[in-house]
Amino acid sequence: MRVGFIGLGNVGGKLAGSLLRNGLEVMVLDLNPLLMESFAARGALRGQSPKELAESCDVVITCLPSPAACAAVVEGPDGILEGIGPGRIWAEMSTTDAGEVRRLAGLVVARGAEAIECPVSGGCHRAATGNISIFAGCPRETFERMLPLLTVLGRRVLHTGEIGSASVLKVVTNYLATANLVSLVEALTTCKAAGMDLGTAYEAIRISSGNSFVHETESQVILNGSRDISFTMDLVAKDIGLFQKIADDHQVPLEVSPLLNRIFADGINHYGPRELSPNIIKRLEDATGLDIRAPGFPDEMVDEEPEEAGYEVMPRSGDDMKLNRREAAGG
Repeated sequence: MRVGFIGLGNVGGKLAGSLLRNGLEVMVLDLNPLLMESFAARGALRGQSPKELAESCDVVITCLPSPAACAAVVEGPDGILEGIGPGRIWAEMSTTDAGEVRRLAGLVVARGAEAIECPVSGGCHRAATGNISIFAGCPRETFERMLPLLTVLGRRVLHTGEIGSASVLKVVTNYLATANLVSLVEALTTCKAAGMDLGTAYEAIRISSGNSFVHETESQVILNGSRDISFTMDLVAKDIGLFQKIADDHQVPLEVSPLLNRIFADGINHYGPRELSPNIIKRLEDATGLDIRAPGFPDEMVDEEPEEAGYEVMPRSGDDMKLNRREAAGG
């Protein structure tokens, strides 16, 4: 199988690297020629256009920063639509708008090809090791055809339903991660103001009911001071904005989400759109004059799990829950 990969940024470059590391033939394309050169040096083929990748690859993957960027690659001049046809698959791995991915998937299917959305979740450090989670929205037949490739790209693969469902769930999980990040920067700043040792505060949260994936990863680089998770404030704003749009479209009267959107809009206004997202804590550091750093924490997130073959995650059902209760009761 030859895989085309368009978009070699923070996440895409690591996903494409997993394909190369596992021996797949990969053709890459990116606006940055230095990234193209780096991948060519590692054995990847250089692509000239999205059309070329769609014509010459069994699967063409897009991993791009915005719905507009993806639309340009799919339906623009020399785009994927000009080259894709029967037997080929377009796989969208960006975090995008559910309605937009449905629209573009419809155009791909009209050309006789298949489409799947498969955004990832778990951070760039897990994308680098192939241990990231993947949500896959598409017909079941397409999912089964793509599963061997998805289990190279990621560890836990969940079929979420039809096209659009994975984009909704990806935005939901990013919203929750953002809410957790904001609550953690408030908690850490309050601990510092109250005279707590921040190393001790980190451990107290980690071993308690307040623990989370975000705490175990992002809190460490916040306390180190690097704040480097290879993710920026403009991307957070895009994701939580998409979540708010879903809620608005379905008349859900949210209260926390609008506040998060205002917080990150203010962060972008003060520090710029390309500021690292954990530096949202600067708003509180500037307001209090406190320095929320502590010794002994790493400057970047590292996935300490060994790379392992991926597998499909099966959703729980009511019957599963009943069985678990019976087993717990010794029945």
